[in-house]
Amino acid sequence: MEKTLYVSDLDGTLLTPESRISPQSLEILNNLIDKGMCFTYATARSLTSASKVAQGLTVRAPVIVYNGAFLLDPRTGQRLVSQLFAPREVQAAAAILFSCGLSPTVDAYIAGELKKSWVMSRENEGVRHFIQSRPADPRMRPLPSAEGLYDGDVFYFTCIGAREDLLPAWERFRHDERFTCTFQQEIYRPEFWLEIMPRKATKANAIIKLKGLLGCTRVVSFGDAVNDIPLFRVSDECYAVANAVNALKEIATGVIGGNDADGVARWLLARAQAGNL
Repeated sequence: MEKTLYVSDLDGTLLTPESRISPQSLEILNNLIDKGMCFTYATARSLTSASKVAQGLTVRAPVIVYNGAFLLDPRTGQRLVSQLFAPREVQAAAAILFSCGLSPTVDAYIAGELKKSWVMSRENEGVRHFIQSRPADPRMRPLPSAEGLYDGDVFYFTCIGAREDLLPAWERFRHDERFTCTFQQEIYRPEFWLEIMPRKATKANAIIKLKGLLGCTRVVSFGDAVNDIPLFRVSDECYAVANAVNALKEIATGVIGGNDADGVARWLLARAQAGNL
């Protein structure tokens, strides 16, 4: 029997420009999930951050966070699939970043707790805005120096700044087979983000794992940005929202309503009403 997994990106796709899920989308999605739709999200956010912006959404399936570094139970935070850097990969990434004059935020599990570490003296405006937008976040671990920056089981590096400042590191990482990386402008801000992950940490790999865990036979995905391209390539159907980048629209099955018009939810409702969900 055919079983379809529906998976949506959050920022720029399911979330409105105000970084939330609209009441209309929440009502549509929760009703469809209650009727048996297998739905989840795949995001670059952490579970802490994703749960906040997706508040009110009843997700029963595991969720994909940190661009595919983890497949998690959204209720307990249990890691079902993890992608971590090997120590030598951490050293190699740190060396590249240092040579490019960059000081990243570093996500890692330290003594079993999720932490985001950074050097306070190396903060720029983009990093400060990110930190200030997450008050009382228990992950935050500011450091007075680079000592301890790479402690723990590291799985994610993020550099925030001007495009020209990050471009040299992007050119190094994108040609290095040890890493997966994305480089794009932040949706809500002028800064660019360079995010570096373990090679197997992609939304595509995570959704293939989840498809098997849930016994699904098909995947239908929704997205807006370049980090959704791998996900689209392993989907049976893939839909770019109207505000998506052209590179994603070019490989999409179709283009649907934008994130400011409940595009994902309304497409799913129409599919359900046609008896094809």
